Formats: sequence, structure tokens, C-alpha cells
Amino acid sequence: MNNTVSDGDADRGRLADGYAVLAQCWRQPTEGLVAAVEAGDLEEVVPGVRDVSLEELRAEHARLFVGPADPPCPPYESVYRDGDGGPGQVLGPSTRDVVSWYREYGVGLEPDWSDLPDHLATELEFAAVLLDRGEPEACERFLDEHPRQWFDDFASAVRASDPSAFYRELLETTEAAIENGHDSPTDSTPR
Repeated sequence: MNNTVSDGDADRGRLADGYAVLAQCWRQPTEGLVAAVEAGDLEEVVPGVRDVSLEELRAEHARLFVGPADPPCPPYESVYRDGDGGPGQVLGPSTRDVVSWYREYGVGLEPDWSDLPDHLATELEFAAVLLDRGEPEACERFLDEHPRQWFDDFASAVRASDPSAFYRELLETTEAAIENGHDSPTDSTPR
């Protein structure tokens, strides 16, 4: 069986939905995310996690990804790819390359998205857009050139930071979706 994103229209649609859901889960936690987790709508994304609070998720999100200073696992491609043996600088060459991909496909960042273009959530959303547009080969190239180049280092940093069950399970599901291309999570997007 071929495990790439080009396996068929139904699989592409499910995978696109999955990438969109994963992207929402990597953003700043919202009440909609908490409601979706507690209702079991995200069981495929965060298996076994049903009891979460918005305050705890936001605190964990800040601790892992935002800081107040030097978070242990920033969710930006440039941090993992643009350094010489150490952390790279945000908005480096890999960020510019990601932006080139977005421009080539006429995709802009959402006006309410205040984060950087190489944030994990943004890259996952772009993969979903490519699949929704019927561009599985482009999606596969993008995944090869971008998330698959840095996600393992990011995942190692998250694991080393002893994340909560929510982020541990989200990490595992995201890893499978990025690496395998066929292990799509759910199509139930938190709002």
C-alpha cells in the first residue's frame, strides 16, 4: 500500500480535514477546543484525553511554545533549520521559502493570525489547503521540503519538556500524519 497523500480523493479529503484539525490544536487553546476534547470529538487526535481546562491548556501552551522567555520547544521551522549547530533565528531562510510556497499558491495568512508563517499550525493549514485544491503532489513536496525536515527535532524538544497528556497525544498524532500521510485524525474541527 502506498502511504502518500496521493492515495485517492476520499483519503485526500480526510487527510486535508485532519491537517486542518491538527493546525487548530497547535494554536492558542480556545473554549471551542476544550469543548471538542471534553465531548470526545477529538478522540482520534488526543486519545484518552477528556478532562481538560482552558486555563491549564493555555498555561501548558505558553510554557512549551511561547515563554515568557526562551520556550523549550518553539513551533517554528526556522528555529530548527536555520541555525549552525544551535537554534536558528526566526524569520530565517526557511521562513522565506515557506512564504514563497504560500505566494505561489495564492495563499495569505489569516488576518487574525498574529504568528509567524513557519509556525507548525500554519504549515499544517497550508498542507490542508493544497489537498483541498486537489494538489496532492504539491502537498507531498511541501511536506518533504518543510515539516518533515524539522518536525522530528521539534518532537524531541516537546518530549524532553514532559508535556501534558493533551500535547503528548497531539504530538503523536501529528507525527503520524506528517510522516505517514495516511494516518489522518478526525474531521471534527474545534471552533
